Amino acid sequence: MKHFRVSFIVSFICLAVAGWWGYTHTGWGGALTALGIATILAVMEVSLSFDNAVVNASVLKTWDEFWKKLFLGVGIIIAVFGMRLLFPLVIVAVAADISMAEVWTLALNDPKAYSTHLTNHHAEVAAFGGAFLLLVFLNFLLDKDKETHWLGNVEKKLGSLGKMSSVSVMVTIGALMACLTMVEEGQKLIVLIAGLWGVLIYVAVDGLSSLLEAEEEGTNVGDMVKRGGIGGFLYLEVLDASFSFDGVIGAFAITNDVVIIMLGLAIGAMFVRSMTIFLVEKGTLDEFVYLEHGAHYAIGILAVIMLASIKFHIPEIFTGLIGVAFIVASIWSSVRHRKQQEALGVAA
Repeated sequence: MKHFRVSFIVSFICLAVAGWWGYTHTGWGGALTALGIATILAVMEVSLSFDNAVVNASVLKTWDEFWKKLFLGVGIIIAVFGMRLLFPLVIVAVAADISMAEVWTLALNDPKAYSTHLTNHHAEVAAFGGAFLLLVFLNFLLDKDKETHWLGNVEKKLGSLGKMSSVSVMVTIGALMACLTMVEEGQKLIVLIAGLWGVLIYVAVDGLSSLLEAEEEGTNVGDMVKRGGIGGFLYLEVLDASFSFDGVIGAFAITNDVVIIMLGLAIGAMFVRSMTIFLVEKGTLDEFVYLEHGAHYAIGILAVIMLASIKFHIPEIFTGLIGVAFIVASIWSSVRHRKQQEALGVAA
């Protein structure tokens, strides 16, 4: 329970602020409504980002204490205020060609217009986040050096495709090109550019890691993030950003109040951080050998959903539940695997 103590404290503060915010607008009825919406948003954020916590934990478990504490400290500030509050403001500011101060005033005084600006650019955001997350999934799936395979020979054969140079980038760009058939003619170029930025940033982080740690053999994004460092830190921050896009934009389907959205998503982000710490310190990933696989498959599905959402509306509850389903299935498979190993007299 100690791992979640800070999250409960932050939750209490955020809910108190949400209640006060609602009360100042419409009295006690507004306070209760604000508390309910903030709670719903927090639960939604946790369900959408649980797989993010698992992947973060799989990376952080081998980091040194400095980089681990930096990510869990500074990283959470970036995650809560940078991605849940500032990034949506930046999108609207660029799209509407107005200043950040004017956007903030718009968000507070005319939240409906603010949310309209933001959702009008969902296609570009989905293309960026979907491309980045798809690369995360494909580089896990198409890893020729991966020794543990959840899907047995099928996954092993898919992993052998990793021998082909840049196969993940090729598949991702192909998926982006396919998505353009779902976009209106006037949007195609901007959606393609957004998706290519997702690919470029992933590749750039990979290149940065190679440049910073060129003296170590076999450096790639997978190896680099396992050691920690500025490259790994950037990788996890961009990964968190990609996860947060869907939650932030989906939140406007529930409420247009940007303050309540920030408070609700902040609570969710704090619990995701606590889950990450719990998984690292308890060694849960070592105990459940397929948990990391389940998280990456959930990321793959989320990437596909984000790309499909360029044209189709997909309920946030479906996105969250399907991710949880993969996590639960991987835990169940891990327990079965451990029992089988124990029955054979082999340490799990």
